[in-house]
Amino acid sequence: MIARRFAWLLVVASMVVLAGCGGKKAMDEPAMDTPAPPKEEVQETPVVETTQPPKDVSPIAVNDAFFAFDSYSLSAEAKGTLEANAREMKRVSDASITIEGHCDERGTKAYNLALGEKRANAARDYLVAMGVNASRINTVSYGKERPFDPGHAEAAWAKNRRAHFVVGK
Repeated sequence: MIARRFAWLLVVASMVVLAGCGGKKAMDEPAMDTPAPPKEEVQETPVVETTQPPKDVSPIAVNDAFFAFDSYSLSAEAKGTLEANAREMKRVSDASITIEGHCDERGTKAYNLALGEKRANAARDYLVAMGVNASRINTVSYGKERPFDPGHAEAAWAKNRRAHFVVGK
């Protein structure tokens, strides 16, 4: 009987020792049967800088030239705008420009088409005199047909009397 108790005690003691050792090892180290999950490799996407403007942004910055009522003469302010436009056109030598001549709503359709043409040509001639190649410039007149401001007062009319620049390639 003593041998039986001793064997029983030996089994229980062995179980306690094994349970204590195995539990600690199982928590700290992965089991030999279970493969470790693969480490995820983070691949960085290289940043590529570009010197080209986005496709929706014009590579050339030009502004409209404005005119006095019933006139196609260039004011000092309009000449300053055209000089800045000429510098831009020289800087970006492959860009072409269409100059649209516009008028306010006063006057007949035919009169305003003729006046719009004179305004577009006056702007073109000034750019050519500033050294821009004439073959890069087209002109068109819209007269009063495409107003920038649809209002019916002097503030709106002043915005509509213009040479508008459209950049092309």
